[in-house]
Amino acid sequence: QVQLVESGGGSVQAGGSLRLSCAASGLTHSYYCMGWFRQAPGKGREGVATINSDGLTFYEESVKGRFTISEDNAKNTLYLQMNSLKPEDTAMYYCAADYDLSKLWLGRADYWGQGTQVTVSS
Repeated sequence: QVQLVESGGGSVQAGGSLRLSCAASGLTHSYYCMGWFRQAPGKGREGVATINSDGLTFYEESVKGRFTISEDNAKNTLYLQMNSLKPEDTAMYYCAADYDLSKLWLGRADYWGQGTQVTVSS
């Protein structure tokens, strides 16, 4: 049974940093494309960053230069380092996994975590 468990969310002031973690079990995440998504109140879910099985990373335009996605294969854990946070980054953040990168970016991943809340105050 696949489980993705996010942690690391919280409340910070604008300009601050947070690091999200996603611990995977039931799958070897180095074989999958993994990604971070977010959903703000009243808005649809959007892709934030992904990393494919070759380690190539992709970012949504608004987070480029501020967020970094990475993974620790030994720990089967995905990370999202978020710096220079802005109030508009406030959302529930989810990690997801799928073999297909396109399917992942379309928000149709096979596996999803329960989410961790990030709140950025001005």
